[in-house]
Amino acid sequence: MSAPSQFFHHAVTLLLLACTLQISASAATVQKIMQRGKLVVGVSYVVPQYVAGAKYRTPESFDHTVAEDLAKQLGVHLVTVKVTAQNRLQMLAQGKVDLLLLDLTEADADILRVNASLLPTAYQASPKLIMRNDTDIKRLAQLKGRSICMAQGSRYIGAMGKNYAAVEKIYKAPADALLALRTGGCDAAMHDDAVLNGMLALPEWKKFSASLPLSASAARLTFVLRPKDGELASYLQRLNQEWSRGSYWADNQKTWINDVAFEVYLDQNVPDCH
Repeated sequence: MSAPSQFFHHAVTLLLLACTLQISASAATVQKIMQRGKLVVGVSYVVPQYVAGAKYRTPESFDHTVAEDLAKQLGVHLVTVKVTAQNRLQMLAQGKVDLLLLDLTEADADILRVNASLLPTAYQASPKLIMRNDTDIKRLAQLKGRSICMAQGSRYIGAMGKNYAAVEKIYKAPADALLALRTGGCDAAMHDDAVLNGMLALPEWKKFSASLPLSASAARLTFVLRPKDGELASYLQRLNQEWSRGSYWADNQKTWINDVAFEVYLDQNVPDCH
């Protein structure tokens, strides 16, 4: 074989090899996930594994619920991995997670959209602050030095201290934070308006419906994928549409409200403060 022919043959071989490597290292397809038997999802907060004998606590966010339901749809085991704003795109690009499931404001989404494909779900929420109806806090400025209870994993942690000089008290789960509000451990509690509004409709929560308007942006629970994961994106798009057409989100929100209210009821061994 002549030198030019050898060079051409070598170049073609390298090109084919590069293409093969790109294909094999690219798409996190549904088939690959099912063959592996495991779905790896990057989330902002990993819910601690339940320990037998401990009190069950409903998680803060719906990301874990959605990830579990997706894994069940695929018939695989779920693994959640904590990601941060600093490493989440790197984790995704390196294939250390199959996808991200994050609560994103529009500003966050605009940043991620440059390097990733976004698939928003129908769940959107804004922060809501609730207090006893007889509270003496009537203006946001009066939150200075006052205690606000939140749950671990809340996307609102840090904001109330930074913006209003409030004292943030972090509890294991939403039920614990809301119980502290009921028993006088906090001046206020904070969570998604999408579920707190429903909880306040329950008779036992009506006297905790005092609130103050917050200027924080709404966030939408969003699937984040690599642009090359088109087949997985198509699958999620179909599933997302199915969930949106049915009662999936309404049922999940109702379940969250009832479960958290029941968890608070079981643990409230002292009457409401005041």
